[in-house]
Amino acid sequence: MLELGNLQPFLAMILFSNRTTWEAAAGVTLVAGLAAGAVLYLRRKKPTEEELERARRKMLSQTGRLVDGMLLDIRELTLDDGRPLTLLEYKYRSAGVDYECSQDVSTLLTIVDPAEVRAGYPCTVRYQPGNPQNSIVLAESWSGLRSSLPVYPAAAKRASLGNLTADRG
Repeated sequence: MLELGNLQPFLAMILFSNRTTWEAAAGVTLVAGLAAGAVLYLRRKKPTEEELERARRKMLSQTGRLVDGMLLDIRELTLDDGRPLTLLEYKYRSAGVDYECSQDVSTLLTIVDPAEVRAGYPCTVRYQPGNPQNSIVLAESWSGLRSSLPVYPAAAKRASLGNLTADRG
């Protein structure tokens, strides 16, 4: 019968003598791990188009650069599948380049009323500095729409001059 002291070297000799067995076991484990990782990767929940658009608006509203723009139009369209589509069209200039863009605000109708948006009004646009055509005027947490036209101090001062006009001094 084997004694306990002689058993350890005997087991070590059996386990480590066949190197190809360990290499095969390591290979099988690696392949099984890669297969499990691939299955998990392919079965993950992919974001919907709405989730991607919401993430884009959030990113731009937090990190986008601000520039003045002009509202061009608001269009309400009906898609082929019957869904309504509301587009906010605007233009702005960045680094000497003029951009005309549109933003789908169909999911943001609780924030903005299309009847109150006026073409020709100024707005504030947020855009991605490295990709200026990636821009927004409206997001869940930020709005570049203005409620009215700005009133300039010079125009208010002229009204208080009485009979004198601004060009007469």
